[in-house]
Amino acid sequence: MIAALKRQLKTWTLWELFQGLAITGKYLFKSKITVLYPEEKTPMSPRFRGKHALRRYANGEERCIACKLCEAVCPANAITIESEARDDGSRRTTVYDIDLFKCIYCGFCEEACPVDAIVETRVYEYAFEPGEIHVMNKDMLLAHGDKMEAQIAADRAADAKYR
Repeated sequence: MIAALKRQLKTWTLWELFQGLAITGKYLFKSKITVLYPEEKTPMSPRFRGKHALRRYANGEERCIACKLCEAVCPANAITIESEARDDGSRRTTVYDIDLFKCIYCGFCEEACPVDAIVETRVYEYAFEPGEIHVMNKDMLLAHGDKMEAQIAADRAADAKYR
């Protein structure tokens, strides 16, 4: 009988509503943790994996030796490589495509590469409109690598310090 009376009293006095409003009021004047994204950016880990890039040696030659380890290790089958032998007997890629829709940004390609040719940069601000090209080819990857080489080298140096 008393339990039923308490329940009726809570129903008529809107007790649950006031409890909810009390919680809202408690957090109303606390400092906010919202980040205003385009103007403010949150700190990023140096090991963040974003948009891919192909690197070159200091003499300008591409690093990729067409071993196809990255293609073999990719769990999403996002990488396609075709290669041919050069006059000096070494292999180089003729086609190096990464389908960014398929890619799961796991970093396995980067870890499998014996010459540190394919890397994932810190670039995360990119999007595709319907009908746009979402496959990065060799020229696009090399251009992105040339643009981001300073950041890539700095990340590699910082990462080596912790090993």
